[in-house]
Amino acid sequence: MTQLHIETDRAEHPLDVVERLAALRDWIFDRAETDEMSVSVSARWTDYHIAFTWIEDVEAVHVACAFDLKVPARRRAEVLQLIGLVNEQLWVGHFDLWSGENVVMFRHALLLAGGAEPTQGQCEMMLKAAVDACERYFQAFQFVLWAGKSAREALDSVLFETEGEA
Repeated sequence: MTQLHIETDRAEHPLDVVERLAALRDWIFDRAETDEMSVSVSARWTDYHIAFTWIEDVEAVHVACAFDLKVPARRRAEVLQLIGLVNEQLWVGHFDLWSGENVVMFRHALLLAGGAEPTQGQCEMMLKAAVDACERYFQAFQFVLWAGKSAREALDSVLFETEGEA
């Protein structure tokens, strides 16, 4: 297969939009590299470390959201099963087990082919989708890792919705 290389002129670097958004929202961020940026977000269950990466070869902004849960070898198979079950529930993005670090991570990408420019709203929604997915399923991963629950039990426990207040 022949690889296509298309030159596109962009008005600005796609991560400049993310950087402006982070500054506007007073998020803690760091942009040490032109094509990489990290944002820290405190949420209900934990702090999330979100990496935005511009991948020029495919013209995409990639977002990866990790949380601090190391997966021991003895629970790896159950965590992988949980990831499969969780991914069936998602409309956008997916979870992975990053094997080099043994951490669970949510990933998603925004394709900007042909020189399309990202909007502030798109970048904000990417971050929101990542944090929302992590918040929704964080406890399921904890149940598998620390409570010894099966993937199905853990998922069922976080999908249980309560109504009203006590």
